Amino acid sequence: MPAGTPGELYVRRYAGMFDGYYKDDAATRESWRGEWATVGDVAYMDDEGFAYICDRKRDMIISGGVNIYPAEIEDVLHRHPAIEDVAVFGVPDDDWGERVHAAVQPRPAAALSAEDVRAFARTHMADYKVPREVSFHEEFPRDAAGKLLKRVLRDPYWTGRQAKI
Repeated sequence: MPAGTPGELYVRRYAGMFDGYYKDDAATRESWRGEWATVGDVAYMDDEGFAYICDRKRDMIISGGVNIYPAEIEDVLHRHPAIEDVAVFGVPDDDWGERVHAAVQPRPAAALSAEDVRAFARTHMADYKVPREVSFHEEFPRDAAGKLLKRVLRDPYWTGRQAKI
C-alpha cells in the first residue's frame, strides 16, 4: 500500500509465533497466507517505513462503499470534555449498507445531547464519518479484564438480519 493508506497488516511467520486459533481451524486457515499471517489489524505505514495500527478489520464500517474506521472517530470523540467513553460501530442501513453509530458514556453530571456529539464531530472530521445515530449509556459492558465488549452494544442492531456487512 502507498504510505498513509490503511490496509490489513500481515507479518512473516516465525518460530515461536502462535500456532493457530484455539479450537478454530477455519480461523487459523483464514489468517495464514503461506509464510504470512494476520490477526485482523488494520495499519498504515509512514514515509519512513514505520507501521501504525489504526483499527480492527472486523470493526470497519462500510457505508456507501466507503471504509470508515471506528477507532479514528472514537479518538476524536474521546476529546470532547463531556464524554467519559465512547464506542463507534456500524448499524444496518437499507440505502448505504451501514451507518455510523456512537454509543456514548457521558461524564458524571455532564449535559450532553446527540446533536452536541455530532456538532463536535463535524468540526474535527469529514461529514461521512460523523455519527448519524448516538445512544447514551450509564455504563458499558466489559469483560473481567475491563475490556469493552463492543459486540454486546452492536449485536442488537443486527438481530434478524441475514448478513452483517
